[in-house]
Amino acid sequence: MQREIPARKRTVLAITGTSGSGKTTLLEFLIAGLAGRGLKVNVIKHSHHDLELEPPRKDSARLRMAGAAEVMVASPFRMAIIRELRGAPEPSLDEQLDRLAPADLTLLEGFKAYPIAKLEVYRPASGKAPLYPHDPLVIAVASDQPLPPDLPPSVAWLDLNRPQAVLAWLGDYLKKVSSNG
Repeated sequence: MQREIPARKRTVLAITGTSGSGKTTLLEFLIAGLAGRGLKVNVIKHSHHDLELEPPRKDSARLRMAGAAEVMVASPFRMAIIRELRGAPEPSLDEQLDRLAPADLTLLEGFKAYPIAKLEVYRPASGKAPLYPHDPLVIAVASDQPLPPDLPPSVAWLDLNRPQAVLAWLGDYLKKVSSNG
């Protein structure tokens, strides 16, 4: 049985970076490590694409396409709520977070432009510029390159090839945030 987490406790960290930088691979490792420590972790993955979450001819898809505003699919193993926006604006990050059950940590994949603390996954081989020099909300960078000499002192530099070190940093970050909250 999982312990009860206060409803308004909300520690959120965005994992950002360019496509193909390794965000999802790092997230998988971090989530498994945190869950293995008994922490409850939620994730919101942002996408700019249309999402197909169910096979088109399944009953739930048919009901949604018939006009249902939301369809909940539930089983003894999992449940999902699919909301058709039908031209309404995308829910804000706060609205998305409010839909989730309380957790020790909610990790966001993406959300580069949002004003929230970020861990950037940066690989110079991507050919794209890093975010951290221009985004003061990047508090850590996991990279496969050596520490740059001009790194702001407020930014932690983590070795992406040593995911255990990134997990250790995240554990320390959670302790720091919870002691300040």
